[in-house]
Amino acid sequence: MGNRRSSRWFCVSCRVMEPVAYPLRKGLHERKFPRKSTGSWIFLPPTGKFCRVKSAPVLALDLGTSSVRAALFDPRGKRLPGTFAQRTYTLRTAADGTAELDPFELLRQAKACLKTAAAGWHSISGVGVSCFWHSLLGTDEDGNPLTPIYTWADSRCREDAARLRAEFSEQDVHEETGCMLRSSFWPAKLRWIKRTDRARFRKVRYWMSPAEWVQWKVAGRATCAIGMATGTGLFDPTKLDWSDRMLEACDFSADRMLPVTDEPTLWKGVPWFPAIGDGAASNLGSGATRPGFGAINVGTSAALRIMKKGPVAKAPFGLFAYRVDASRYLVGGAVSNAGNLHAWCLRELKLSDDPAEIEKALALRPQATHGLTVLPFWSAERAPSWDEAAQGTIVGLRHDTTAIDLLQAINEGFYLRLATIAEMIAGRRQPKWILGGGILKSKSAMRRLANVIGSPLYANPEAEASLRGGAIFALEKLGAPIEEQKLGNPILPSPVLQKLYLDERRKQTQLEALMARGRER
Repeated sequence: MGNRRSSRWFCVSCRVMEPVAYPLRKGLHERKFPRKSTGSWIFLPPTGKFCRVKSAPVLALDLGTSSVRAALFDPRGKRLPGTFAQRTYTLRTAADGTAELDPFELLRQAKACLKTAAAGWHSISGVGVSCFWHSLLGTDEDGNPLTPIYTWADSRCREDAARLRAEFSEQDVHEETGCMLRSSFWPAKLRWIKRTDRARFRKVRYWMSPAEWVQWKVAGRATCAIGMATGTGLFDPTKLDWSDRMLEACDFSADRMLPVTDEPTLWKGVPWFPAIGDGAASNLGSGATRPGFGAINVGTSAALRIMKKGPVAKAPFGLFAYRVDASRYLVGGAVSNAGNLHAWCLRELKLSDDPAEIEKALALRPQATHGLTVLPFWSAERAPSWDEAAQGTIVGLRHDTTAIDLLQAINEGFYLRLATIAEMIAGRRQPKWILGGGILKSKSAMRRLANVIGSPLYANPEAEASLRGGAIFALEKLGAPIEEQKLGNPILPSPVLQKLYLDERRKQTQLEALMARGRER
């Protein structure tokens, strides 16, 4: 860029005049600009429009509960070969519900991934970040951690969540925040920390997500994205502001959190955009942003989400309504029991450790002929019923029931839960679902899920949807020419099997109601 014309810069590559905005390191454009005009800096316009010919990639970072990933993505949203990096760490768990991460270990591995992914590249155009929702840590005035990272899975605050439900109408709070009054969210965790460690609670100056802390330590300054604040349970996704009612319930004030904005801070002259929640990133990264499409991710846990536009963010009770940004929001639901149950079956039922053998056995069983009905609640379940007292249940066991019968029935058990959530989200007119996660390794599992849900499924061509979603969020803000992901042929449901699995879902619903009545006696 060069040839200054009043307050504009002329790109010698694309011959387009643009006004001055974010300062970035040189290297975004194919041709060198005159040294006398800008020295070592080039500029992007306030609208965020990229040079239309050549631009540098964005650096994406994805913080998960067990690992961190990073990679470079070009302006079209395609991952650059040879730039993917991943580092793992350990989630500390205990029988009392502990599920914590060491913030210093997370930071160390995040820095290592950023360095590896960007190695050999002299310039990037921005940084986009995805991070697991609902988690928090507390710091002092200077950003030094005073707590571990309490993840969404930490359930030591169960009693505090129950007290909140006794004090407030959960339906009213859900209507306001899009979140349930459960142990996954900030209100219960903050009340628990205050109750069990009042001195530490008072000592903490700032509470933030892990991604905000990483941004602070790497870039020197951090803010909280709308798409991260929305997952706390303290934020009103319609007013785009903190909920006074929930802040008061936690004896809390908004100045103990970082400013909420989607505007970037600068890291070495490069815009670093605040992190969005991994669910929002997954929809962006899978391409499930178009009308008529939704995203399903099946890994250790599972979730379904559709993206909508509008100023009012609402969802049916039991599901969530989370903001992506000021104009878009997600409606969806998550279950805690999914791929972890498949792993449990392989381990505890002593099934073959050869995935090909398991795949072949399940492929020969296209429908539920085992006679079993399963409530897949090995861990406290979330959507849609959020029944924390429910336990795993298997009905219909016989002498001839086999280990493969159990594996199939348990897998189908959580598929049926996903189908219930899908119907709550979209009714009978189901969207086309873009499928991601570990389930993509099994064609028989994808076919079975299509039959259970009764809608076409498309395999996500990007294995790291949340990572790509972090990149897409940054690219959108920068005005990059993002290309729509091309999807392959869909997996279509069988009308006959769809009807059979609808009967299985009715059996599961009846069993859940029966077990709930039994606990009330």
